[in-house]
Amino acid sequence: MIIKSLNCLGLMGTSTFGGVELALIRTDGLDVLERKKAYVVPYPDEMKEKIRAVLGLNRTVDNNEEKLQKVDMEVSDFYVQLINDFIKETSEIIDVVGIEGITILHNPNQQYTYQLGNGRYIANQTGIKIVTHFRNADIYCGGQGTPISSVYFNALAINEIKPIVYVNISGKTSLTWIGSFGEMIGFDCGPGDNFINNWTSKHAHMDNDYNGRLAISGQVHEKIINSLMHHKFFAQYPPKSAYTGIFSDKAEHLESLSLEDGAATATAFVAEAICYSICLYLPEIPKKVVICGKGAANPTLVRFIRQRLPNIEIIISKEDQIPVETVNAEICAFLSAITEKLVL
Repeated sequence: MIIKSLNCLGLMGTSTFGGVELALIRTDGLDVLERKKAYVVPYPDEMKEKIRAVLGLNRTVDNNEEKLQKVDMEVSDFYVQLINDFIKETSEIIDVVGIEGITILHNPNQQYTYQLGNGRYIANQTGIKIVTHFRNADIYCGGQGTPISSVYFNALAINEIKPIVYVNISGKTSLTWIGSFGEMIGFDCGPGDNFINNWTSKHAHMDNDYNGRLAISGQVHEKIINSLMHHKFFAQYPPKSAYTGIFSDKAEHLESLSLEDGAATATAFVAEAICYSICLYLPEIPKKVVICGKGAANPTLVRFIRQRLPNIEIIISKEDQIPVETVNAEICAFLSAITEKLVL
């Protein structure tokens, strides 16, 4: 049986405000057959501020629906422009586009999730099939909406020695464990880039700690890490999903620290949460851990993870030919292929 491959474009609007990831892959919904082109486009500053102004709003409350729809339309027009520009640059025929917009509010306890990006509008404007709202679909089917990446990582691991873990560090961190016999577990395991970025934004007016430079020059305060790890989220057994802002109240524990010490401790907290989950909640300790997402570009964070898991092989995703900056867009592209084949 020959399974037709598709040219799938993925777009992911990151909650870290790093921009919109775009990635074009050829896939049959079972394997990533070819990676064609990928890059990140920053949000315009004005749009970024408008998005920040609606973060955390629930569309069912008061006049939030109108506020959200206005920003949603601007972001949708931006996505239309990005798709059209991408097609012009590559001259590729796109079979389907998968979009997961920036998350405004996610709360699995209330079975609620909201991402920017109107798929029907974008499809009408571009004339291309659009697949979107992956998190909504997961919640509708009884899931928690995140992570949506596990089936993608399972495809990448087909020839890997198992058990193996893929850690996807974006706004928050999720992991996918694939066992010796192909078993698969995926869940959110703790804070991600947003916890670090919120500190640097507040105290250094920097969008992020570029290359972990602040953290590497600071001192980790282990007592504060121990206090942060008492968050009730870490006592919950998987499957579990972290709701929007779940760790924001813990940031106050850093306020007595210097800029560098705060960055170091925030980064160490992200690393500790990852390692805690790997050691406590998996049926079998992995032989290999692959660090993906924006977090893989932070050498200080990767170093902290390696220090905490000295007996496990830790690599960053590009060593396995998996993109660092655009992996989430590739995930959306892969999921769009699966959805398209289910429809056909």
